[in-house]
Amino acid sequence: MSEKAITILYIDDEEHNLHSFKASFRKQYDITITSSVVEAEQMLEDKDFCIILADQRMPVMTGVQFFEKIRTKFPKPIRILITGHTDIGAAIDAINKGEVFRFIDKPWDYNYVENAISNAYDIYKTREDLKQRNIELQKANEELDKFVYSASHDLRAPLMSVLGIVNLALLEEDVKSQNEYLELIRQSVKKLDTFIINIIDYYKNARGVPVVTDISFEELVTEVQATIQYLPEYGNLKMTTDIQQDGVFNSDVMKLRIIFNNLINNAIKFQDKSKASPFVHLTVKSTASEAKIIVEDNGTGIKESDQDKIFKMFYRAGATNSGSGIGLYIVHEAISKLGGEISVTSKIGEGSIFEINIPSINK
Repeated sequence: MSEKAITILYIDDEEHNLHSFKASFRKQYDITITSSVVEAEQMLEDKDFCIILADQRMPVMTGVQFFEKIRTKFPKPIRILITGHTDIGAAIDAINKGEVFRFIDKPWDYNYVENAISNAYDIYKTREDLKQRNIELQKANEELDKFVYSASHDLRAPLMSVLGIVNLALLEEDVKSQNEYLELIRQSVKKLDTFIINIIDYYKNARGVPVVTDISFEELVTEVQATIQYLPEYGNLKMTTDIQQDGVFNSDVMKLRIIFNNLINNAIKFQDKSKASPFVHLTVKSTASEAKIIVEDNGTGIKESDQDKIFKMFYRAGATNSGSGIGLYIVHEAISKLGGEISVTSKIGEGSIFEINIPSINK
């Protein structure tokens, strides 16, 4: 946050003090002034302030009384008391009742006020950063709980299936039946491999250091297609692309690769095999400032009740064995880290359309 973005509310019943303060500091800070404590409360409702300065001697209530009144409802701003009549009693009340950070004497000194604001903002920013880190930590802990539970199931279930099928195959003498068992083993191993790949993608997305480079969507899509076109699930599915890139788009190629891989693999996995011409159509329209990506298919579709849940970790729309439940979560997280947005429209039996908007990242 730049100094210009440091928002300050100053309350004083003396108009010349208000205008003098604003004139002195208007270039450094975003300053709002008022002579009314009632108006000040409304301003706090309408705008977020980093710092509040209030004069102690005001007719309706003192600065300490105002701080005491608002501190529970508006705890975030750092409070500074301005007074020319400081006594020990007022100082104790200011600290205990109003939780005042600092006193400024009248007539105030420019450098002292600037230093007080700078120190107050450091505390404000540290508190906000800590609050955000706590939110992120809580989210990480919740995800870890889900991760451990799901991983223990999704890693062990295919392995148990393989072991069971192997035991059956050992008892079977018919070659045809043994081949059927081998196919079941292949499917279980493939499922396990997919889940492990998703875990790796999750780790890369969550922990990887972003590397911003010039993006060629033609090259990126070609690379992704090369990894999927020989998959057995690909079948007779037809994939078409429409890529229009105008200008240099900068982004994290690893996160974009994760996004394309997961969305296209999802479309392949949930294709409607009863349809004569299953397809996936990828559209990319990119400029130097943003990229719009659309992945459209005519697959099985997603129920309307599931569409607001599919980006949650380990949520499986439809059958429980349809996937790991982590792919679309990783996509959503990668897009969020790139500052973008994703939306989905879908109808059961008709198909799905995923739309992504991602801004270019300045190097």
